[in-house]
Amino acid sequence: MNLTYSDEQNMLREQVLKFCETNYDFTDREKILKTDIGYDIANWNQFAELGWLAIPFSEDNGGFNFGPVELTVLFEEFGKSLVVEPYLSSIVMSGTIIENSNCPNKKEILEKIISGEHQISVAYAESNIGYNFFDVVTAVDEKDGKLLLNGSKLLVLNAANSNQYIVLVNYNSEISLVLVDKESKGLTLQSFKTLDGQTCGEITFENVLLNQDSILAHGENAKSLFNKMLDISILCICAESVGAMTASYQKTVQYTKERKQFGQPISNFQVLQHRMVDMFIETEITKSLLIKATLQLDMNEPEASKTISALKVQVGKAGKLVGQQAVQLHGGMGVSNEMSIGHYLKRFTAIDAMFGNTQHHLNKYITI
Repeated sequence: MNLTYSDEQNMLREQVLKFCETNYDFTDREKILKTDIGYDIANWNQFAELGWLAIPFSEDNGGFNFGPVELTVLFEEFGKSLVVEPYLSSIVMSGTIIENSNCPNKKEILEKIISGEHQISVAYAESNIGYNFFDVVTAVDEKDGKLLLNGSKLLVLNAANSNQYIVLVNYNSEISLVLVDKESKGLTLQSFKTLDGQTCGEITFENVLLNQDSILAHGENAKSLFNKMLDISILCICAESVGAMTASYQKTVQYTKERKQFGQPISNFQVLQHRMVDMFIETEITKSLLIKATLQLDMNEPEASKTISALKVQVGKAGKLVGQQAVQLHGGMGVSNEMSIGHYLKRFTAIDAMFGNTQHHLNKYITI
């Protein structure tokens, strides 16, 4: 098992790090979150120019043919600066499904995604089904020779900015993935911001007309494709969490060196040193498990899904500990919107809830 990053992977890390240090400080991020679209179009175009939007796609589709290792490198650096651009929803989630689907014009769609001019979101969550995503109520029915989509989806990432949606549905009593245009008649969207500042939406479908080309996958193929998307997406947000944990404890150590009490830096107090050591240990344990899961997924090992569930459990527990300790050690400043440290805790909370929380993946790990 090779645990050494290649020169290309190290160059990618340095490139992302340099971009974030130059263009993505906390003040810049706060300005971006106050905009209606929730991300910076100039940043997104620069992602395209730098080739980051092409990372996970095959060379045949205009990509670099990279995989999970490069994606985790990218997301770890994103996590350090709490990057809010819709890379997860439009590139990782939607890109994975489109590239491996039966979509007749997927090459053209992927080219537009890679260029930054086209965005797609995956609509999979529904009310009253928890994390059992295949217990879908949203359905496609045949009526008078037409395919009609009815139902609703919750927490659709980047919904307001997407041109199309990949919707998880029930079709002929089987799970299917269908592609729906945003401008389709009968589709309504309500956009909102989440706890961590991300842009989400609730989509309702009322007799939305589809055709056979809209069906990207059906039956077991659709389930397999959706689960593949979940695995790589969970891996990416876990890498983001590792980056955020790293930044959290580094910022905390720096703050305790500068903050003085009783005539000395509070970093000199042993009880606070113990807390920061705990933060460091949890981050390093999570990083080690991330590397294991990344390599297993990169090599398509059968154990990859189980390790990813274990990683999601560790990220949920470690993120909570690191985030809460960081806020606590910053004192009252830690809960203010003017300091970045509280925003890391918000992101840890959101990541824990995405694609199944800690308890869900603990149960999944036990049963796999």
